[in-house]
Amino acid sequence: MLSTQIEDFKADDARHRAGRTSTLVSILVNIALVILQVTAGVFSGSQALIADGIHSLSDLVSDFVVLLAGHHSRKQPDDDHQYGHQRYENAASLALGALLLAVGVGMLFSAAQKIQAYGHTPPVHVAALWVALTALLAKELLFRYMLRIAERVRSSMLVANAWHARSDAASSLVVALGIVGSLAGFTLLDPVAAAVVGLMVVRTGWGFFWSALHDLMDRAVSADEAQAIRATLLATPGVQGVHDLRTRRMGDLTLVDVHLEIDGALTVTAGHAIATAARRRVLDAHHVLDVMTHVDPVESPHPAA
Repeated sequence: MLSTQIEDFKADDARHRAGRTSTLVSILVNIALVILQVTAGVFSGSQALIADGIHSLSDLVSDFVVLLAGHHSRKQPDDDHQYGHQRYENAASLALGALLLAVGVGMLFSAAQKIQAYGHTPPVHVAALWVALTALLAKELLFRYMLRIAERVRSSMLVANAWHARSDAASSLVVALGIVGSLAGFTLLDPVAAAVVGLMVVRTGWGFFWSALHDLMDRAVSADEAQAIRATLLATPGVQGVHDLRTRRMGDLTLVDVHLEIDGALTVTAGHAIATAARRRVLDAHHVLDVMTHVDPVESPHPAA
């Protein structure tokens, strides 16, 4: 039992360190991109590049939110949070979604003003294109790095942050296309590209916000995950049946409540041992924080002669 707890602690510590390292890398990249994109956008007169720089700034803020949530979610249970602090991650994802929604709406408003002023907008400088392509490459590489780390440590918050970087890469591609159009004489395409980036940000933000909101409202795991947990319980020697299996999210982990059907002729000690073994199997085989079991006595399928 002690060795298992030590292994769980080591795995959690490795998960935290890997997530923290990937987030720090993202912070450094986004700091460089914000300075480069906004400066080049102002110099070249590209509204789309400035919008992409603001998008990178929102990424920088979200990275700090992820670091804060990662720190607090590792705290041990206390009198006020007896199940632990894992839901800091859900709250962080909710905050990320709200931040992206606000940034996206602001970008749409700014782009709409530029589109209304069409005819008074000069073409952008060619330097904007090179900066947009540099940002596109940096964000795509950052996405691939962060997603690999997130999947290895199985963190939904880090996965969300990685896909946020991928949406940034897509927005940089749109910006590059808008700048190419502006250089070709179609100056309207630059603010249109800024508007498209704003729409992408709003869509991504809404997805994160809605998903995190459901998790905070005790959303259950998927049907496939629940079935896998049920199969693990039923495979435990002595468990004759399972009913009232319920699950709810707790950060990246799951809380499980279940009724186990066990031979009523057994002693309380024997029934407890079976329930403990079933709980241990689920904790070892699935990404579960805790399993609350209730033993229901049933008649033995093989009564004595």
